[in-house]
Amino acid sequence: MLFFAFTIMFLITATASAQTLTKHRLIVITDIGNEPDDFMSMVRLMLYANQIDIEGLIASTSIHQSKKVSPELIEKVVLAYAKVQPNLLKHEPEFPTAQKLLSLIKKGLPVYGLEGVGKGKDSEGSEWIIKMLEKKDDRPLWVTVWGGPNTLAQALFRIRETKSEAEAKQLISKLRVYTISDQDNTGPWIRKNFPDLFYIASPGNYVAATWSAINGVFPGANNEVVSNDWLAHNIQEGHGPLGAIYPDVSFGMEGDTPSWLSLIPNGLNEPEHPNWGGWGGRYEFYKPPFDPMKKWIVPLEEETRPFWTNATDEFTPMVKGKWGRAVVKDTTTYKDNHVTIWRWREDFQNDFAARMSWCTAADYHHANHPPIAKLNMPDQLTVKSGETFSLDGSLSYDPDGDALSFLWFQYQEAGTLNRKIIIQPAQNMSVIPEVKAPQVDSPQTAHFILKVTDKGTPSLTRYKRVIVTILPK
Repeated sequence: MLFFAFTIMFLITATASAQTLTKHRLIVITDIGNEPDDFMSMVRLMLYANQIDIEGLIASTSIHQSKKVSPELIEKVVLAYAKVQPNLLKHEPEFPTAQKLLSLIKKGLPVYGLEGVGKGKDSEGSEWIIKMLEKKDDRPLWVTVWGGPNTLAQALFRIRETKSEAEAKQLISKLRVYTISDQDNTGPWIRKNFPDLFYIASPGNYVAATWSAINGVFPGANNEVVSNDWLAHNIQEGHGPLGAIYPDVSFGMEGDTPSWLSLIPNGLNEPEHPNWGGWGGRYEFYKPPFDPMKKWIVPLEEETRPFWTNATDEFTPMVKGKWGRAVVKDTTTYKDNHVTIWRWREDFQNDFAARMSWCTAADYHHANHPPIAKLNMPDQLTVKSGETFSLDGSLSYDPDGDALSFLWFQYQEAGTLNRKIIIQPAQNMSVIPEVKAPQVDSPQTAHFILKVTDKGTPSLTRYKRVIVTILPK
């Protein structure tokens, strides 16, 4: 009984932050200049600068750009942002000044990987990371790495060398790291030397990495919204100075963007819980297997500890129904780690396009804005096996007065319940009056997502997550 009670307490505590709206702190480390995709991701980031507390923009190296850093390219993006920031403020508050963002641009050393780690290898970038960690702020500090992480590695080295064990542990506990694969040899070094560090990565080749689903062409995905024509029409052409500097694709669109997409407060994203899934993908905590016969981007060895890495979703897309129900399930189900990102692709691309249109819209009423997904119920429920509960998103509304579409679905992989729960009578109702909890032998959680989409142009989506704890009868 004592174990049973503690299990329930753990499940409830683990979901306590499910609907927080606190801004996330972010430092970006980027090998911008290597190829256009970092520059693209920086442009998109500017459009969310009011929803994320950007605390550092650090130019770094990588295996693809090993001997130089290009902070002037970050500056170019921020100066374009300066020209549209007044217009962005017509649509949402708290877009920071360009002057503030310019003050956050820093440099790492223009050397490759571990050549930049050790005594006397400090840089303004590594020192800035430590300064932001020491800042009096209880929120975690996210460091997303779009190139090589040696600037972060040097900050960690310096902390270990100069702080007491307790001080170092406290600072490192505030870090949340997401690296876009391993783009120098310090990623594996960090994971090995700092085993308690919160770390998300897809080690190995780029094609198999979760983040590659941001731009890849996949069966079942909306591939049109990552096409060159879509980017030209919705981002590059006629959308002001920020859109005008968005470059054409050379290899892939915005391969680095998934590292911070889950920091956007859209009602679905909960970055403290990578296994819950969100716009940046879903990740599980384990030690990934190592195959010495595979070709890696940088030399890798057997991992020494678990971290957050590739996870699999099983997903059947919903398609528009010509008659009867507005949406119906497609005929094909898809299952792999890429699904965890591309299942949201249409939503986050439309969101990008809408925010880019804010750069030139004459006023608030000449652009679309996301709906407000709002529950008429608690976002956490506890029920017993066989009991029924309802799902109610009827308080949702749209600030522009647009009509809304609703979709309730179970995100099975996000919960501990390893089975599907039938949602009747129809998934696309704002209120599902009765859902029956299945029989369980131990406490389990099931995640239900409310997806609310407006009928503006482009159509925009927000979510609410309801976590149901199911107890044995």
